[in-house]
Amino acid sequence: MHIDQLIPLVVNALEDIKARDIEVIDTTALTAMFDRMVIASGDSGRQTRALARNVQEEVKKAGGTVNGVEGEDSGDWVLVDLGSVVVHIMQPAVRAYYNLEELWQASPSQPKPRGKA
Repeated sequence: MHIDQLIPLVVNALEDIKARDIEVIDTTALTAMFDRMVIASGDSGRQTRALARNVQEEVKKAGGTVNGVEGEDSGDWVLVDLGSVVVHIMQPAVRAYYNLEELWQASPSQPKPRGKA
């Protein structure tokens, strides 16, 4: 499945189960392992698992492949590997702690110049 079809499918699947703060990050210039990262928040372990299941079901229904799923046991952080797209579904505290958006930003912020004391 082409990435231009996969991203809207994943975002819609997340929105169907009321995911919050959905972010899509283009990682093509940062890694050869995948092209996009989708990050979303769920309010509970139950919701993160439901979001991950819905993403998997919708991708399979559209003829796509799910390569793997990690973290369903705890539900704090569920990762769905779709090959060219990796979906991270996290509870807000876990998302804030790991801050993947900042880690994977394409142009890191420049260090502030140090002034003379």
